[in-house]
Amino acid sequence: MTAPVVSEEFISRLAQRAAAAEELRRLPAETVEDFRKSGLADLLLPARYGGRQAEFPEILDPIRRMAHGCASSAWTLGFYMLHNWMLALFGEQAQDEVFADGPVLCPAPLAPTGRGVPDGDGIRLSGRWSWATGVADADWIMVGAICGPDDGPYPALVLLPAADMRIEDVWHTAGMRATGSNDVVIENVHVPSHRLVKVLDIYSGTAPGAELHDGSAYRWPMVPALALVAAMPALGSAEWVADLFAERLSERVLAYSGAAQKNQPAAQIRLGDARVRLRALRGLLDDTAGRIQDAVDVRERISRPVRADARAAAAYIVHESRAVIADLLEASGASAQFVDNPLQRAKRDVDVICGHVVFDYDVARELSGALEAGVKISPISMI
Repeated sequence: MTAPVVSEEFISRLAQRAAAAEELRRLPAETVEDFRKSGLADLLLPARYGGRQAEFPEILDPIRRMAHGCASSAWTLGFYMLHNWMLALFGEQAQDEVFADGPVLCPAPLAPTGRGVPDGDGIRLSGRWSWATGVADADWIMVGAICGPDDGPYPALVLLPAADMRIEDVWHTAGMRATGSNDVVIENVHVPSHRLVKVLDIYSGTAPGAELHDGSAYRWPMVPALALVAAMPALGSAEWVADLFAERLSERVLAYSGAAQKNQPAAQIRLGDARVRLRALRGLLDDTAGRIQDAVDVRERISRPVRADARAAAAYIVHESRAVIADLLEASGASAQFVDNPLQRAKRDVDVICGHVVFDYDVARELSGALEAGVKISPISMI
């Protein structure tokens, strides 16, 4: 089966719609339709449901390249791709249900801000969740919740049809506006037990889907998978800003002095520095993803220190991408700040990406260092 390709035309259309998408505060319908037709959502869909069942790292490059057109679109579409993989970690009955017609659009606000109390053969779920990226176009919704009795609660992911939720329009932000990451409210909805999966199993790569499907992707631990996917729009944005800076450098004449900026050593240094830093980030990405892929290929369980190291690497990629963008914008002049200039939008978008909990740089480094030093950490730490 031929792998899906993110064409330059696809990326160009994302760029053309980026400003309108930002105004809409969600993806344009044309972008969602292009994505549904692209086959990208099939990439990590299990073969038994008509998918390509690729190795996990294969989704990283398409997401990174989509950010050359629009970071918000890359983020949203990338998570749609990732969440089809997450759905493949549930049990067989849930997958038969959700994948009946192929891949779906399934936002997944994962913070356990809901409560699922025992109710017959399942739970009765209520709660409110923030950061539901792409929720306006959802077919299903996957949320984090504390489930079970009061004397034995456990964190779980819970799967529901989109009709069981209500969207609260709160997404008024400085960046990543087109992701439409609004709040979701669920009130007293019964969810059968087969639509739950324990978070500890997903964190460790031992969820039911790991045995249901023979592909190595379904043995990947969730937090490294999430962190690397979420880092791609930032890295792709930094690459794109470097390209735009190089193009701008070739034609920009500095005010007052009348000098061509391309002849300024300082500008040349900034561009050369950005290219080297971005190459280093891609090397770190390949090393981090390759280390986990090698382990899952031989069915080796991924240890907590390795998982923490992957989260720290992803956080570094995002924060260094942000620094590259800031450095290049500093040398781009005030005209780069006009709202129709994609350079300023890229900066705002990556500033917001840096705020994602998985990229908390202090926490990510602390967890990695603590585990290497043999310090005990919480069993539900996000690694």
